Amino acid sequence: MMNMEIQDGERQEQQPLLALGLKLFHLNHPDVDDIDKVRLQEEALASIKADDMAPLYESLGAKSVLPFDAEVLATMRGKIEGEIAKLDEKIADAEENLGESEVREAHLAKSLYFIKIGDKEKALEQLKVTESKTVAVGQKMDLAFYSLQLGFFYMDFDLISRCIDKAKILFEEGGDWERKNRLKVYEGLFCLSTRNFKKAAELFLGSISTFTTYELFSYDTFVFYTVLASVISLDRVSLKQKVVDAPEILAVIGKIPHLGDFLNSLYDCQYKSFFAAFSGLTKKIKLDRYLQPHFRYYMREVRTVVYSQFLESYKSVTMEAMARAFGVSVDFIDLELSRFIAAGKLHCKIDKVAGVLETNRPDAKNALYQATIKQGDFLLNRIQKLSRIIDM
Repeated sequence: MMNMEIQDGERQEQQPLLALGLKLFHLNHPDVDDIDKVRLQEEALASIKADDMAPLYESLGAKSVLPFDAEVLATMRGKIEGEIAKLDEKIADAEENLGESEVREAHLAKSLYFIKIGDKEKALEQLKVTESKTVAVGQKMDLAFYSLQLGFFYMDFDLISRCIDKAKILFEEGGDWERKNRLKVYEGLFCLSTRNFKKAAELFLGSISTFTTYELFSYDTFVFYTVLASVISLDRVSLKQKVVDAPEILAVIGKIPHLGDFLNSLYDCQYKSFFAAFSGLTKKIKLDRYLQPHFRYYMREVRTVVYSQFLESYKSVTMEAMARAFGVSVDFIDLELSRFIAAGKLHCKIDKVAGVLETNRPDAKNALYQATIKQGDFLLNRIQKLSRIIDM
């Protein structure tokens, strides 16, 4: 019962450790105003003191992220020692007087306490002990989710990757679909954080009607991630079917400033509106803990998508017409496209004298013809081998 109550609570709001992680990220972000940083520092310090997060408090104090007081640290450590002593007493009592289920719950309580105070190493160690006392596959998956939350707080991608692989194996042993759907979101966030936007979009879209991982982020944030990942990963037809017309996305996209215009103006080929909406989203992307490291990459990928979509309709088009469509200068378009052409991102060439862009996309029919020939040769070889076996 204890475990279920914890999970239900997590579904209602973000895991406190992850909420604190976002505040600490903003506290160190150059684009956050000083007045906001004062508030964030107060809130982060209050959270750390409330949960006696001594290891984190000492680490942040040493880096001058938070004001440090040795007496406060000593008080925290004293409280931690007292709480651990109580938890150890409960474990000993359960082992002597109660059943296996109660022993496991006592060990789980100690694991959750180490997570609460942000002690990564001890939490992972205690989670392993708890797992050794656990039989049910679903409960083992829950322990993997706790480890994943620690991994996302510390942005430990090696830990996250190992826990995801472990949870997948557990599911094959008999995990339920609710936990599998939660795992999809965890893996999607991992892919998003490691620049695998295509896989992230696939996982998020597969979870959009079954989302329950409120311990990671809100549903609005989930839709925000889904749309951003899908825009640079899906073809136009798939984007329309899975995102633009998706009722789950339509229900909340209006709550997120600029996101609806960003998606719909791209699909409707309203490029001037698209750039305006994208400009409005850039700050939100920069201030996102998981997206910020990939900001420049995402900017390039989005521009590649939108420029390719525009050029898809033309064999040739004037630079002036393209600049007018995007609401920018000819010089800007010239500089932008030169970079993307040189990087192999766009299949076109610039006639600077005539002021014209000429597309030179790979011939799709020729590529299909070559693929058909290759598959035909493979089939003939298989038939010849089969005929020799039959003759024998």
